[in-house]
Amino acid sequence: MAKIGKRIRAARESFSGKENVTVEEAVALVKTGAKAKFDESVEIAMNLGVDPRHADQMVRGSVTLPNGTGKSLRVAVFARGAKADEAKDAGADIVGAEDLMETVQGGRIEFDRCIATPDMMPIVGRLGKILGPRNLMPNPKVGTVTMDVKEAVEAAKGGEVQFKVEKAGIVHAGIGKVSFEDAKLAENVRAFVGAVSKAKPSGSKGTYMKKVALSSTMGPGVSVSIDSATGN
Repeated sequence: MAKIGKRIRAARESFSGKENVTVEEAVALVKTGAKAKFDESVEIAMNLGVDPRHADQMVRGSVTLPNGTGKSLRVAVFARGAKADEAKDAGADIVGAEDLMETVQGGRIEFDRCIATPDMMPIVGRLGKILGPRNLMPNPKVGTVTMDVKEAVEAAKGGEVQFKVEKAGIVHAGIGKVSFEDAKLAENVRAFVGAVSKAKPSGSKGTYMKKVALSSTMGPGVSVSIDSATGN
């Protein structure tokens, strides 16, 4: 068993007995337990009552957090002509077509978000085995296959978070930095939870949201009251 460091042990002890707390209490605890020498991310994990192996229970979507994520994403856009120029003007870091496809096929993936115009999908489709496992494959359901590349690039740069349920029914994402004000983190938490709630699939039966937890990059997690997270 891996040895638990003094910092983590102390943080866990401070969290002891504090479960299903309000969003505000959870944010305060997470910030108190974040002792790393860098500005740790604040992360949310949600346990959902779905089985993503069934198509009608897949949960995915995107949400623009009201206070951003505190991270700067590198955005790549597959486009040609005027749409390529539009992407560059909007702030895309990498823009291309066949040349970008060859770059990715060569193993150079220097971006965090990938956007494509619909006419580029025959090219992008060849990269499915590379981009898919990295959750970088453009998808119209989350707005990354679109003719409005300006809006998509600006959304990615402005704090948009994409989410997709994993095999175990878990959705997780970064919703800010420890350096954010408590109120801004709490607002981001509720915006994210609200988006996941709206993405409830038709095949979900019984309890949809089973558990919500917050943690910092290097710290332990604390469970959050679902009523508080949903604003009820």
